[in-house]
Formats: sequence, structure tokens, C-alpha cells
Amino acid sequence: TGQPLGRVASGKGWPGVGMALRWLKPLEQGFDVKVVAGTHGGCIRLLGSKAAGVTKLEDLKGKTVAVSDLASPGKSFFSVLLARAGIDPNKEVDWRVFPGDLLALAVEKGEAQALAHWDPDTWRFLKSGNFVEIANNLDGEFANRTCCVIAVRGSLFREDKATVKALVVGLLEAAKLTADDPTETARVYYETYKPKSSVEDLVAMLKSHTHHHHPIGDALKRELALYAEELKLVQVLKPSTDPVKFAERIYGDVFS
Repeated sequence: TGQPLGRVASGKGWPGVGMALRWLKPLEQGFDVKVVAGTHGGCIRLLGSKAAGVTKLEDLKGKTVAVSDLASPGKSFFSVLLARAGIDPNKEVDWRVFPGDLLALAVEKGEAQALAHWDPDTWRFLKSGNFVEIANNLDGEFANRTCCVIAVRGSLFREDKATVKALVVGLLEAAKLTADDPTETARVYYETYKPKSSVEDLVAMLKSHTHHHHPIGDALKRELALYAEELKLVQVLKPSTDPVKFAERIYGDVFS
């Protein structure tokens, strides 16, 4: 889900891509970082155990969901869906932490009845045949919402906007290439990182994402404000946070 936002803010890490739902809380707390573009949507999934009969959101009431950490973007996103379904995600669901690559094993051993995580892990977990996809972050109104964003150190944004713009243009070109040629993207990714998934599986996974969707400007601010409103619903962001003003504050425009 990208490097910790603190590394971006301090200059110890490069500007980078990460999940908005992981970064919005530290941004609310005052990290000097600007969100400058979205890159794609669709890589967070909620998987239920077939053996436990967990196949829909309503089945999760009173159940345990495995997550990689309690600030997980998966936990935040599906907490919103649970709340809208009338289930209190903070009181009626037990979120239990396991290492990311062992989430499926935790469910298969009966230590949890579902898991919330992201690709490529969740795509690979589905291949086992032991899970059903209950929901993902492209369902319904989220079909045209970015999940991953580009963030840069505030001082770099203010002092060298030309460099930031060049970085953003390059990353958005890569996103377009992924949308236009997922096979080549998957091949390069496979040869570089040697993942546990095959090239064919990576291609199918990439096609399930929205790599053609990379908002900037008012479109991105609107999406960030929507996320902020939703995170207030599940007590991740403070009740006093104004979503529109918050989105305006954290967004950085490098194209005007």
C-alpha cells in the first residue's frame, strides 16, 4: 500500500503511490504532504470463507475479519460498507491482525471467517477456491473512485513544482500504459518482482482495475472529500473535519 506517509513528509522517502484510505488520517493530523493525482481504482477486496458460509456483508455480523493491520485500507473501506448495511464495524465485527501473506491461511484455519486486503494477494487467494468475493472497492457508487494516489512532500511541491509535475506525468503515463497494454505491464512486473502469481493471472487482475481512471483537479478533490465524509462515518476521521475544506487543503495542483 505504499511507503509510510511519514517518510514522504520527512524527505526520507521518495514521492510515491499509496492508498488514499491509509494516508487520509495522517494528512488530517497535519503531515506536510500534498496529494497530486489519482492512479487507479479497484485493488481492495473483501473475501469470505466458503466453509464458514460467509458470502455477503450481512454474514459478517459477529464474525472475525483478518486484516494486515488496524489502519488497513481494507478495514477502513469495508467498515464504511458495513456501517451502511446497518452493522457497527467497531462493535459488531472483530478485526484481527495477521501478516498479509498469511491472511488466507488464518481464514482456512478457522481463526477468521473473512479477510480484507488488496491485490495481488487477494487475487491469488481467490484462486484457491476457498473464498467468495463479497465486495470490492469498485462496487456501486465506487466504480469511478480512485483508491491509489500520488503524494509528494509539501516542501518539494512548493519549491520545485516542475519536478513534481514531471513525476506525476510519468506515473500517469505508466497508468495509461497499464490500461492500454496490461499484458506487457504484467510481464515487466513479473520479471522485475517475481511475484507468486503468473503473468496470466496478473493480466486478469490488472484488467479488473481501473487504470484508465487517474483524476486530478476538481475531480480528485471531490473523490477525496467523499472518502473523508465516509471515514467520518466509521470514526476514522474526526467529526469536526470538513470534508470539502480538508480535500482542498491536502490537494496540490501541479498542472495550472
